[in-house]
Amino acid sequence: MDLQDQLKNLFPDHIQEEDSSTEESSNIWMQDDPIICKYEKRKGKPITILEGYTGATEDFKILAKEIKTKLSVGGSFKDDKIIIQGDYRDKIMRILKDKGFQVKRVGG
Repeated sequence: MDLQDQLKNLFPDHIQEEDSSTEESSNIWMQDDPIICKYEKRKGKPITILEGYTGATEDFKILAKEIKTKLSVGGSFKDDKIIIQGDYRDKIMRILKDKGFQVKRVGG
C-alpha cells in the first residue's frame, strides 16, 4: 500500500486538485514570431529585456511573474516589455524554449 492509498483511506472525501501555476502557464498563447531577448546596461547595471510578444498583456504579465520567481530576481513589466535585473539571457531562453516559445538572442 503506497502513500496515495493510505491518504485515500484517511480522507475519502478529499478531492485532489492540480497545481494552479501549471494551468495558467498552459493557457498562454503561443506565437509564430520569436520573443526577442536583449541585454543592456542602464546606469551601469545589467538588465535583460524581453519584447515582441503579440498575445494578451495579461498572459505576458503571468509569464513575467513566472520568470521572476523561477530566477529569484527582481524586475518589472512596462510598455509590453519584461525587464529583468541582471544578465539571465541563457536561463530565460531555456525557460521560454521549455514552454514552447521561439526565442531570438539580440546583442552581445
